Amino acid sequence: MKLYSYFRSSAAFRVRIALNLKQLSYEMVPVHLTKDGGGQNSAAYRAVNPMGLVPSLESEAGLLTQSGAICDYLNELQPDPPLLPADMAERAWVRSICNIVACDIHPVNNLRVLNYLTRTLGHDEAQKMTWYRHWIAEGFDGLEKMLAKKAGRHCWGDSITMADIFVIPQVMNAVRFACPMETYPTLQRVYENAMALDAFRLAAPGAQPDAE
Repeated sequence: MKLYSYFRSSAAFRVRIALNLKQLSYEMVPVHLTKDGGGQNSAAYRAVNPMGLVPSLESEAGLLTQSGAICDYLNELQPDPPLLPADMAERAWVRSICNIVACDIHPVNNLRVLNYLTRTLGHDEAQKMTWYRHWIAEGFDGLEKMLAKKAGRHCWGDSITMADIFVIPQVMNAVRFACPMETYPTLQRVYENAMALDAFRLAAPGAQPDAE
């Protein structure tokens, strides 16, 4: 398998975690999102993924995009360890946590949105950071309450699930942008527990070959 990735992309971080948990080998193809106009905007990469986003995964199934779809594919490709609960209602709960991150929090704070705020709309760095921290707080306030009902060492009890794969990169981003985390003890706990595991630690931005 070949993974098109950028070290700071939280969506690519999710897929790297899943690949590590499943112990699947892959070739890393770095796509730098900020240098020389952004590698994601090159004709060569647009031929791979017309959306111009990372991650993309080339596998026996062909070219796959979108981290949620890729993680679902990897979970079915290699069933052990399972990343979703056996119970139907619990699976839905885990997926709801994933969607809070992937649909409600991450899209309004990703690189292209932040670039649009500064480069096109003319907002300064302080205004950009206010925007970022506002939407993190909007998402984390609810996410903390939801996780507090189910979390143990990890988002769903003491088992690693897809929820951790989505939550941990988002928490790392929040820490990187100096978002206040004091009111999110559950998020902090599951983050610290996950990052003590090799599958998460080795998937982290700073551990990647293209890290700066």
